[in-house]
Amino acid sequence: MSWWGKLLGGGFGFMLGGPLGALFGAALGHQLDKGVNINFDERQGASADTSNELAQTAFFTATFSMLGYLAKADGRVSKEEIAYAERVMQNMSLSSEQRQAAIWLFNEGKKPSFHPDEILLQLKQQLGRRRNLMRVFIEIQVQAAFEDGVLHTAEEQVLLNSCRMLGISEMDYRAIVYQGRKQSKTAGSLQLADAYKILGVEKSATDSEVKKAYRRLLSQHHPDKLVSKGLPEEMMRIATEKTHQIKKAYELVKDNRSSLR
Repeated sequence: MSWWGKLLGGGFGFMLGGPLGALFGAALGHQLDKGVNINFDERQGASADTSNELAQTAFFTATFSMLGYLAKADGRVSKEEIAYAERVMQNMSLSSEQRQAAIWLFNEGKKPSFHPDEILLQLKQQLGRRRNLMRVFIEIQVQAAFEDGVLHTAEEQVLLNSCRMLGISEMDYRAIVYQGRKQSKTAGSLQLADAYKILGVEKSATDSEVKKAYRRLLSQHHPDKLVSKGLPEEMMRIATEKTHQIKKAYELVKDNRSSLR
C-alpha cells in the first residue's frame, strides 16, 4: 500500500505535525496538525517505513504549496505555470482525492497568508540528511519557473531563498537552473556544451572527472533510491525523466571522446 493509502487507512503510528501537517490536514479536511513532529535523524521510535511515509507526505505537501507560491511570485499566475502543475499531477497519476489535495495546496500557496519559510524549514527538518530529495524538490520548482519562458527576478528570489533554507549551495542552484532552462526548450537537439553543463563539469575535465560526475548525478536521481528515501512513489516518473536527461548528456560527451567509448 502506498503512503497515501496508509495515511487514509490510519496506518501511521505518528502524524505529521507543524505547518506542513496543518496544510496537509486542511487539504484532506481533517485536523492532522495536532500530531507529533518527528525528527527523522533521531528516529525517536519511528520505524524506517513510517519515517519514509511521513517524508513522502511532507514532500508532497511542500511541493504543491510552493508551486503555488512561486507561480504568484511575479504578480500573476500564468497559464503555463498552471499547466505545469497540472502536468506534474498527470505524471504522478494522482487519484481523484490526491489531485483535489494537490490543487488545494497549490491555491493555498498563492494566498498572502502563506508562509514559505515555515514550510521550507519544516521540510528540511523532515527530510533530515536526504539531500538528494531536497535537490529534486528544487528541480521541480525551477522547472515550474521556466514554464513561461522567463525566470523572473521575483521567482529567482523565491528559488534562492528556498535553496538557502534547505542548505543547497548557489553553485548547485546555478547548475539546476541551467538544466531547467535547457529542459524548457522544446526545439533543437542537445549540444555538446550543454551536455557538459548538465553533467556539471567543464569541457577540459578529465575522463575520470566526467565519469565521476555522471555516476554522482545518476545516484542522486535514481528513482528507486529516491523513493526509498521518501520521494512519493507517484513522482518516480519525474525522477526517471531527469535520469534520462543525464544519460543523454553523458552519451553525447562519450561519443565525442574516444577515450570514454
